[in-house]
Amino acid sequence: MGAKITIIGAGSVGATIAYTLSQDTIASELVLIDINKQKVEGEVLDIEQGTCFRNSITIKNGDYADAAGSDIVVITSGVARKPGQTRLELTQTNVNILKSITPEIVKAAPDALYVIVSNPVDILTYVFTKISGLPENQIIGSGTLLDTARLRCGLAEKLNIAQRNVHAYVYGEHGDTSFVPWSITRVAGSKIEDHIEMMRALGKDVKDVDYDELIEYVRKSGGKIIANKGATFYAVSRSVVEICHLLLASSESTAMVSSMMHGEYGVEDVCLSTLTLVGPKGIGGKLPIKMTEEEIAKFQKSANALKEIIAQIEL
Repeated sequence: MGAKITIIGAGSVGATIAYTLSQDTIASELVLIDINKQKVEGEVLDIEQGTCFRNSITIKNGDYADAAGSDIVVITSGVARKPGQTRLELTQTNVNILKSITPEIVKAAPDALYVIVSNPVDILTYVFTKISGLPENQIIGSGTLLDTARLRCGLAEKLNIAQRNVHAYVYGEHGDTSFVPWSITRVAGSKIEDHIEMMRALGKDVKDVDYDELIEYVRKSGGKIIANKGATFYAVSRSVVEICHLLLASSESTAMVSSMMHGEYGVEDVCLSTLTLVGPKGIGGKLPIKMTEEEIAKFQKSANALKEIIAQIEL
């Protein structure tokens, strides 16, 4: 028997998450909730009609009460940033939306594991943690998992090697102050420079890596995709489905997700991404990977940037 997963928000991201899950095997029941009843009805019908090629799955257009008994609740509700709108204005709008959703969904599914996807994801993860009344281990922000996937994709292309051989991470906020701790980055078990040297010794044409260029690639990918096609939803949806897999697994794995900080790297009372244990009980703890002093300073800078925004919003 598969899991019951509820998705709140049937926009591009929410609907794509629902579709991706419908083609996977971990869920036997999906509930899609959105204020736009007509759109969510259409999304459910469209997704449902593509499930005859897999084992039976129930997909329904529901209300909050239908989320009862959910193993996982994914929250994607929110609005995109409009031209001329400040980040603070967008944040307050989406905070208000989350504040209206939270008591309804928590009442219906108090034991579920919650995955926050709406942006700005770190701040909304923080707000949900503060107002939901749920244990912190039940709350996971999608954080920099997508950024990390983009980093590994870009680095693998540069080195002409499979992405599964790249162990690199994006720390901090899902935003402009994110950074890559290169000191802990490994490619097939070696530091990047050592890997390049070994590949060249084998006669491979491998070029040097421009670290600043890679960071820009990670930070600008979302904007480039939006400029070209209007929205990003495939990669982020696959990232969220990966989180669902981790939450339904029999043992814990590591992932770059956002959760409340309690003094790690000198940071507390803010949510942002570090290498974290994720498993059937949600957040299982953070791995205190050793970083350089410069990298720790970047992490603290990222935390402070988020705190400045949090200080200005109305909770």
